[in-house]
Amino acid sequence: MQRLSTSDAGFEKAFAAIVDARRSSDDDVAADVRAIIENVREKGDAALGDYTQRFDRHVLTSDADWRIGAEECREAYEALDSELRDGLELAAERIRAYHAAQLPENRDYTDEAGVRLGARWTPVDAAGLYVPGGRAAYPSSLLMNAIPAKVAGVKRLAVVTPTPDGNVNPLVLAAAHVAGIDEIWRVGGAQAIAALAYGTERIARVDVITGPGNAWVAEAKRQMFGVVGIDMVAGPSEILVIADGDNHPEWIAADLLSQAEHDPTSQSILITDDADFAGRVQDAVARQLHDLPTGETALASWDAHGVILVVGDLSEAPALANRLAAEHVELAVADPEALLPQIRHAGSVFLGRTTPEAVGDYVAGPNHVLPTGRRARFASGLSVLDFMKRTSFISASDDALRAIGPAAVALAEAEGLPAHAKSISLRLT
Repeated sequence: MQRLSTSDAGFEKAFAAIVDARRSSDDDVAADVRAIIENVREKGDAALGDYTQRFDRHVLTSDADWRIGAEECREAYEALDSELRDGLELAAERIRAYHAAQLPENRDYTDEAGVRLGARWTPVDAAGLYVPGGRAAYPSSLLMNAIPAKVAGVKRLAVVTPTPDGNVNPLVLAAAHVAGIDEIWRVGGAQAIAALAYGTERIARVDVITGPGNAWVAEAKRQMFGVVGIDMVAGPSEILVIADGDNHPEWIAADLLSQAEHDPTSQSILITDDADFAGRVQDAVARQLHDLPTGETALASWDAHGVILVVGDLSEAPALANRLAAEHVELAVADPEALLPQIRHAGSVFLGRTTPEAVGDYVAGPNHVLPTGRRARFASGLSVLDFMKRTSFISASDDALRAIGPAAVALAEAEGLPAHAKSISLRLT
C-alpha cells in the first residue's frame, strides 16, 4: 500500500504512475481469446462442449446440461428465505424504476425550411447477458443487466453463465426468475461471448452483449465489438473515497475493502486532508482484514494497489479524482454538494457519509456496471440506451427540397461526387 502526500517532493511522479498503472490479472490474453473465438465460429456447439468440459468440468450432452429452465429458476426463488426474496424484489423494483426514467423520447418536427426531421428509438431484437460464475457469482449483476434490457423493450434475452462442476448459485437462478429470464445457457468465458456473437447450432446470435467478466471475457467482448454491440470493456473494480477527518475510520476502511475483496487486481484509494485520520483508517483496514472472510483477496489488492493520499486541502481532491476517473467515487465530506460539480470523470458518485458505495451495488437503483480503468473519462454506466438504437428520418416536400437542395448540389460537386449532385438537381428542374 502506498501512502503519499501532495507536499512530497516526488508526488507528481508517484501519482502519475498510479494514474497510468495497468492493473490486469493477465498480461496478454488476446491471442488465446482470438483462437477461442475462431474455434467457436468454425465448430459451434462442439467447441463450446470442449471448452466447457476443459474449463468448467461440466459435460454438455442433454438439453438439461446445456440450459437452465424457467422452472428451476422458479424453484430456486421459492426456496429462498423471505429476507432474500424481499431483497431481490426490492432491488429489482428500484432498478426498474430508475432505468424506466432513462427511456428516451422520439422526435418529430418540421423546421423553418419546411423539412420534416426526427428520430425514433427502437430496442435491439436480442441481447446476450454475461453473468460471472466461479469467484464472482453475483445475482445483482443479472438484475443490473437484464432489467434495463427489459425496460428498453428487448424481446429476447439470452443469459450465459459458467457452472463449474455443474453447480450454479441458486441466488443467480432466483434473480433470473425475478427478472423474467427464460433462456440461460451453462457456458462461460470467451467461448460464450463468441457463441452469442456468431451463434451456434443451439444458441442463436444476439445484437448486443453486456455484463462483466474476467480478463478473457473482457478481451472477447473487445474483439467482438463491431460484430455485435457491447456495453464496455470492463477491468478490475476500483473505488476512490474522498473523506475529511470527521468520518468514522472503521466506516471508510470498510468502504475501501468493499472493492478490494473483489479481486487482487482491484484498487482502493483514499484522499483525505487529515493525516491523523489517514493513519486511523490504515489501522482500521488492517484490523478488518484480519477478520474478513475474503481477507486473502482483499489483502492482495490492498498491498499491491491500495493508496492513501493526504492533501493540504480538500479543494485539491477533485482535480486528482478527475485524473483517476474512477469507477466509484465517494464524497464522505460535510458538504458533498460543493464538491460534486467539480467531479467530472467518475462512473458513479456517492454523496455523504451515509451513502456507501455498496448500497449502489444492490438496491439504490442506478446501474453498477460502470466504466473502469480511467474509461469514465469518455464512457458511462450501463443504461437502457445500451439496448436501443436511434434511427433518424427526413421528409422533404418539393418546396423544401428547392430551399435546401442547391446547397447540397454545390457541396456534392465540390467533393467530386457528380451522381450525388445529379440525384438532387434532377428533382429541382
